[in-house]
Amino acid sequence: MTVEANPNDLEIVDAWWRAANYLSVGQLYLLANPLLRDPLRAEHIKRNILGHWGTTPGQNFIYAHLNRVIRAYDLDMFYISGPGHGGPALVANTYLEGTYSEIYPEIGQDVQGLQKLFKQFSFPGGIPSHVSPECPGSIHEGGELGYSLSHAFGAVLDNPGLIAACVVGDGEAETGPLAAAWHSNKFLSPVTDGAVLPILHLNGYKIANPAVLARISRRELSDFLCGCGWAPLFVEGADPPAMHRQMASAVDNAIGQIRDIQSAARSGYQTQRPIWPMIVLRSPKGWTGPQEVDGKKIEGTFRSHQVPLPSPALHHQYLPQLEEWLQSYRPAELFDETGHLHGHIAALAPTGTSRMGANPHTNGGLLLRDLRMPDFRQYAVVMRAPGDEEASNTTVLGRFLRDVIQANAGTRNFRIFGADETVSNKLNAVFETSPRQWTAPIDEQDEFLAPDGRIMEVLSEHLCQGWLEGYLLTGRHGLFNSYEAFIHIVDSMFNQHAKWLKVTLGIPWRRKIASLNYLLSSHVWRQDHNGFTHQDPGFIDHVINKKAEIVRVYLPPDANCLLSVANHCLRSKHYVNVIVAGKHPAPQWLDMEAAVTHCSMGIGIWQWASNDQEHDPDVVMACAGDVPTLETLAAVSILREHLPRLRVRVVNVVDLMKLQSGRAHPHGLDDRDFDLLFTRDKPVIFAYHGYPWLIHRLTYNRTNHNNFHVKGYQEEGTISTPFDMTVLNGLDRFHLVREVIERLPETSSETTYLGQLMEETLIRHRAYINEHGLDMLEVREWKWGAEDSGQLRDDKKLVRRI
Repeated sequence: MTVEANPNDLEIVDAWWRAANYLSVGQLYLLANPLLRDPLRAEHIKRNILGHWGTTPGQNFIYAHLNRVIRAYDLDMFYISGPGHGGPALVANTYLEGTYSEIYPEIGQDVQGLQKLFKQFSFPGGIPSHVSPECPGSIHEGGELGYSLSHAFGAVLDNPGLIAACVVGDGEAETGPLAAAWHSNKFLSPVTDGAVLPILHLNGYKIANPAVLARISRRELSDFLCGCGWAPLFVEGADPPAMHRQMASAVDNAIGQIRDIQSAARSGYQTQRPIWPMIVLRSPKGWTGPQEVDGKKIEGTFRSHQVPLPSPALHHQYLPQLEEWLQSYRPAELFDETGHLHGHIAALAPTGTSRMGANPHTNGGLLLRDLRMPDFRQYAVVMRAPGDEEASNTTVLGRFLRDVIQANAGTRNFRIFGADETVSNKLNAVFETSPRQWTAPIDEQDEFLAPDGRIMEVLSEHLCQGWLEGYLLTGRHGLFNSYEAFIHIVDSMFNQHAKWLKVTLGIPWRRKIASLNYLLSSHVWRQDHNGFTHQDPGFIDHVINKKAEIVRVYLPPDANCLLSVANHCLRSKHYVNVIVAGKHPAPQWLDMEAAVTHCSMGIGIWQWASNDQEHDPDVVMACAGDVPTLETLAAVSILREHLPRLRVRVVNVVDLMKLQSGRAHPHGLDDRDFDLLFTRDKPVIFAYHGYPWLIHRLTYNRTNHNNFHVKGYQEEGTISTPFDMTVLNGLDRFHLVREVIERLPETSSETTYLGQLMEETLIRHRAYINEHGLDMLEVREWKWGAEDSGQLRDDKKLVRRI
């Protein structure tokens, strides 16, 4: 049933809108005299005016109308501000509805509170100029341009009663993530999910240029939106009374359509994908602000994007114009003598948690429930000795994730997101429990598709990240699996989420949310079939730039370690966890008990691979990552065969942050423990999964840093064999042996002959793969602790039983 707005309702909506506009201008300009009880003077004005006006009046207009329909239809709705700098609007509206003062009692509903509200905005010791974590009701920060719509869809997944009203700026709509996000409607279940109401705000301009969607014809725009599967409702103009009537009709219509779609689907009458409504609001940029300043048009132009008037505190000629602007909202009609919003206007706001600023979904930690977790130990790879079993690490993990999905089927608070790579990354087992969610048509030959599922896949890393962030921010859990090289596509999105986590750690009323978990597979060392384009381990470097309280990086060497790490990460809160794990069959090193111990420490000596138990080592062989671990152990076996008197210590790193000092990262080792592992003066040959300079960066202030010799990815790659990828980058076992020889204090005949043998073997490797297209037999069939069946030179074997 549609409840139409009557004229009295719209008069109240207009009064609220004027009040929000007044508060927004006050935040930009005023230090004192918040209700203009005295003539405006220069000392009442901020000297440095920072902020953005252009998008603000349109967002105030939208917020006021949404308040009305929340009350009229008893909606569970919250507001996402997509335009980059709508901060004044969201602060003003949450203040008017009372949420802001409840969270920040010092910003009271009186004259003194108004003055503090105005002063704090974009002011030292105050709040940022955009929508930020400090603002109640927000899950989306102003700097996250392009992600609003995907956040909105992530928020309503598994929230069947929720509506996310998402304001999309016309400049924002030009970004790649937003352009892809229009297609999120093909993944939304009208039965088990909530609804998204996009409101495309066309105010014509970005910071200095016209916006594309604002300059095409209405028909072309309508065709575009209809082609994306939306039913647009247009609200256009500048005259406030007419615009209020249009907007009220459009919002009522949209809510009616949403309810009809959901009712039909939930009663079983509608089985085809619905066409959801959206609103297109075309209003002037800087609406209701100054028309002209210094003879130049302001309202409706790019010049209103930031502050229309230079600071009147420094340029007194603008004082009358600012006062006229503020008085145009008739504040005396809006606020009583004490500074309270008049009761009949305040009554427009919903009450309690129905207020958009107080909606608990916008503080997702309030709703967060721990995952029900199966015992990860029951998925263990069983082995008798290190290296005697092979397994695909991610295949093993897939069986664990399958049962995580099953265990949480009732609460519907866990999903896996991926860019069409879940099968490729060998997580196939998850489809034994759940299909991919997909509401578009399904053909007979399709696999694992259904209107309701726990797996979200679309070939857009931007959408996957945005959906997952929205899901996490509203109190649920998830995992993003991706090819390692292509996770860089969301570098900026990761940045903003990490910043959100960092800031909210310092906001007492913000509750912690579930961690953002990345599983990076199909990684750099096993992209020999795809080549150079698919080889890039640099996301780790990017992640480590963020605050130590937030980021964690794990490089499990085998499946049992991966299970232990994944269990930990899925249980954790308020981190970004990056897990890098291979998908191809590989040797398994630790039984489950040893894996749990090793992962709990994050770093440790593998005594079974070392022979320095009774003496100081001559060399430390360190490794981080599954392929580097394999090559390190293969190199150790060569050294043990040919230089039996050499004392070798093997150190494996699972938690990369252990390498940092405890002063720099909470996981870091103190200097004493670091020196006990790596010694104070012995050479350390470090085989690392990614770019080698990161290890130097993490260890630069350690005692023995000058003796660290790191081998890793050197931007060398092509279509080749798996082992050749390591050879091209100097990470292979033969190059590692040469590194050891070069660092030994004395040269002997043994080391001379071994060094030459390594050179000859590398030459033979190149000739062999160029002829056969396969790695040499002694590489393919090498096993730790077993006789090697391959020949290096005559009958000289590189591997013996250890």
